[in-house]
Parts: sequence; structure tokens; C-alpha cells
Amino acid sequence: MLMRRTSRCLIAAAAAAIVLASGSPGYADGGIGGVNCTQNPSAPECEISAGTPGGPGGSTGGSQGGGGSGDGSGGGNGCYWAPVDVDLPPPAGKGPEGGWYARTCVANGLGSQDVPVWLDQAPQVDLAALAQTARSRLRLPSPQIHTNPATAPFVLVQVPVWLWVDPATWGARSATASVPGVSVTATATPTRVVWSFGDGSEDLACTGPGKPWKPGTDPRASSPCGHTYTSSSAVAAGAAFRLRATVTWSVTWSGAGSGGALAPLTTTSAVSVRVAESQAIVGGVR
Repeated sequence: MLMRRTSRCLIAAAAAAIVLASGSPGYADGGIGGVNCTQNPSAPECEISAGTPGGPGGSTGGSQGGGGSGDGSGGGNGCYWAPVDVDLPPPAGKGPEGGWYARTCVANGLGSQDVPVWLDQAPQVDLAALAQTARSRLRLPSPQIHTNPATAPFVLVQVPVWLWVDPATWGARSATASVPGVSVTATATPTRVVWSFGDGSEDLACTGPGKPWKPGTDPRASSPCGHTYTSSSAVAAGAAFRLRATVTWSVTWSGAGSGGALAPLTTTSAVSVRVAESQAIVGGVR
């Protein structure tokens, strides 16, 4: 007589990029009906069919997952061990410290689970790999460039240009990746912005987003982070220089009582800047 129960499908995209290792699992005296889940954001559930004791379980070890897509769609591929809540006692001779686990796999957004088996101890999660999955889920805004004077219609040579990025695009961002019982959070924090001016001058690295210009401030005063164009852009491609801002984000992770640093990330934006030479006016005639 089969019992049917509904259980949330344990196939988060984070699991696609972790390694779960365990010793050879102990087999149960009976198998449990297989599970076949399709990842669907609107109804992420699946049916588990539980059967009476019969033959041995079908899975024999851990598996290494592949890299996640990082786009939040669950498109990564890989396998992991997931605990399964079933109304069955431990196999004969097994203590209460173990549990029922099913090898769960994700492939192109589709998930499946093997017949659950009894493991004497919980598989170990590769926290570093899970942290990389969390890092791949970070969604960082591109810097929104502001200048004074405004770049439209043009700026003048020898006039200092204040530069800063919008505060709304400057701030810590976090993302989390989880497997059953373990979550890891990656946090990206902007640390500096490097400005490239497109006129052949050296790049300028600024700590922080830059100081916004405020009305009443002398526009010719030196900016904490700015640039003065000394030549016209008339001979540049498209008659404009390309002003580019590249933000570097430091990335750390934490979870399960551990943590560390990850490789930094960068985001970038660019705008076109026309630079014109002012013409002196003598006797009212240009």
C-alpha cells in the first residue's frame, strides 16, 4: 500500500555548485519510491511515493557538482545529498545519529532524486564551493556617472570637471546560496572607482564614490575626484572622448561558522564627452 506525501523539492540552484562527500552509505532494508521533480518557480513542489520495505537502496556515494550559471534561473548542473523526511525507522543495527538521504541532481533547471538510502553520518558540505555559488548570484549595479559641468552638450577645455557616481549605485550587496541545513552569504562592497578619460591622460583611482557638486560651489574649484580636459575632442572618434568609471568590489563570504575573502568583482559604465575650446569675443565680434 503506497503512501503519498508532498514535499518541497530540494533542488535550489545553489546546490549545483557544491561538493558533498560521504563514506559509502549503509543501505536500508527497504527502498522508497523514486522522486522526479521539475523546477518551477510557480510551484516548486514534487510528489514523493513511499513504499513498504523491499530491496536495497540504489545510491552508493557522493557526487561532485558542476558550476552554477549565476543568473538566478537554476540553470546550473550538479548533484548533492539531500535529507529526506520519511516515516521509516533506521535500518536494523543502525543508530539514531544517521538519516535518510537522497542523491539529488539538477540539470538545466530540471531536478531528480534517487531512491533514498540510509547514511551513517551527514555528508560534508564544501563551503568554499558554496561560497562561489553565492558570489555568482551577486547582482551588482553599474555605476551611474555624474559630472559637473554636465557633459551635454559639451564641456570646455581648462574647466575642471567634478566626477562622482550616484550613491544609489554605491553600497554593499549580498546574495545567499543554500543546501539543506547550510547557508552561505557572499557580500560585495565597493571600495574604489577608477576613472578613464579617453583623452590619453592617466587613469585616476578614487577611494569612495566621489563628492557630488552642490549648487553654490565654485565650478572651477578643484574636485576631490575630477579631471580637467586640456584639448578638444574634435579629432577623437565620434568627436567625443569616452569617460569610463570602473568600480572594484571586494567580496567576502560567511556562513556555518566560517568565512573568508573571494576574488573581487568589477562593474563599469561609460559616457561620451564632447570637449570644446572657448572662443574669445573681441569688440562684440566672434
